Amino acid sequence: MKISAVLITYNEEANIEAALRSLDGVVSEIVVVDSCSMDATCKIARGYTSRVYQRKWTNYSDQKNFANGLAEHPWILSLDADERLSPELREEIIALASGEPTCAGFSMPRRVFYLGRWIKHSGWYPDWKVRLFRKGRARWVGDYVHEDLAVDGDVRRLEGDILHFTYRNIADHLSRINTFSDLGAQKLYAQRKKCGIRHLLFIPVGRFIKSYILRAGFLDGFAGLVIACLNGYGIFVRYAKLREIWKKGERIEPFPD
Repeated sequence: MKISAVLITYNEEANIEAALRSLDGVVSEIVVVDSCSMDATCKIARGYTSRVYQRKWTNYSDQKNFANGLAEHPWILSLDADERLSPELREEIIALASGEPTCAGFSMPRRVFYLGRWIKHSGWYPDWKVRLFRKGRARWVGDYVHEDLAVDGDVRRLEGDILHFTYRNIADHLSRINTFSDLGAQKLYAQRKKCGIRHLLFIPVGRFIKSYILRAGFLDGFAGLVIACLNGYGIFVRYAKLREIWKKGERIEPFPD
């Protein structure tokens, strides 16, 4: 079983080396598709692989599918630049590579490091992701944000974690909410969805309750409280922006830059 690791990047000089280092001894090749970074991302990546390509950004799914098409081996391990393989997950994948699994893919839990601690609740863990799959048996779908992997065949589970270092701080989290709420609002508008009072008042409150109480976010301390509040805020901002779009009557392109 030969594995190609595939990553897409943009201005990831702070993260990319740790991600690539975690792949050492696990995969047979590494493919990096960069969206014309303006920092040292590509220089760092070339220290680990010669297969570094630059391509203008389209959207998450299209960029990842393009990168997958460059992989030379029958199995693909998809990793984001702000993720790492845990030691346990490394050992599981190395053990798999000695054979030839019959399934189409493997899912694994993802654990987030946020505000100085590993998040164990709040709806953030276990965040199961299919990241190891047969080339040609899986494809990324979704035009805007939160791309999904559609897999043709059985998916088995691995126990080791992907370690996710997603937000540097609260300001970074808020910045990301602003970006993703733009894309989320555009997606809803393209689907001709409307914004009502329940979207602005009740759904955000419900999201807070779900994260903080039902998903035991209170056990994550201060970080859990922040996550719950920002989960609700993210829903509110998405629908507020949707309402703004309807008022302006904007035309949304299917693949925004």
